[in-house]
Amino acid sequence: MLQPILQFHGKWPFHRFAGMQEPCSVLFSFFNLLAHRDGLSKVRDRIPADYPLRKYYIAFGYIGMASWMFSMIFHTRDFDITEKLDYFAAGASVLYGLYYTPIRIFRLDEKRPPVKPTLLRLWTLVCVFLYAAHVSYLTFWHWDYVYNMAANVAAGVVQNILWSGFSYRTYQKLKKPWAAWPGMIVAWIILAMSLELLDFPPIGGMVDAHSLWHLGTVVPTIWWYNFLVRDAQQESAGERLKA
Repeated sequence: MLQPILQFHGKWPFHRFAGMQEPCSVLFSFFNLLAHRDGLSKVRDRIPADYPLRKYYIAFGYIGMASWMFSMIFHTRDFDITEKLDYFAAGASVLYGLYYTPIRIFRLDEKRPPVKPTLLRLWTLVCVFLYAAHVSYLTFWHWDYVYNMAANVAAGVVQNILWSGFSYRTYQKLKKPWAAWPGMIVAWIILAMSLELLDFPPIGGMVDAHSLWHLGTVVPTIWWYNFLVRDAQQESAGERLKA
């Protein structure tokens, strides 16, 4: 008679491969790292050097690669330090997404009106403070999994709402399919995230809901960089026509 697979301290048992504790999560994290590396290359090659938001997208690429690199390390070997690095890097990635979202949507990078540079500096300080407080709380006060998840979900929900609204307004204005991409990508991410709720024993001892969540973010990451490039090229072309 088959016995049910039990979790130990909230974790499923996995079959190791080449020394990796969760091989599929490592592999799918690597796919995400490659998606960010490819996206970073597109940003550098296809977005004009004088486009003001280019530096924010480049930073997004580096933070994304770092996040998935630490994810690979953590899922290869689950130690206290690798877990913390994974969580802090993931938090940085999510918070940076929240950081640059209003900068793009409300164009806080612009010099006019004069209030925008002030708002940008204030928003930067707020985000730096939030991340420092987040890391400090988890490090020096309490390593709280529920809080960490809630903080990341809250930051993700806010930027998803902003991008969905931006996508709707931009599509209504331009009537071009790529303008609707942010809303479609947000929907994809939400569906992929729902895989985390399944939490089933690993199929074949390797494929679990968490690894599938990692796999589910690869395509929207590639898609997202394509949107950033299209959006930047559209704006740059419009500026050239005005000139």
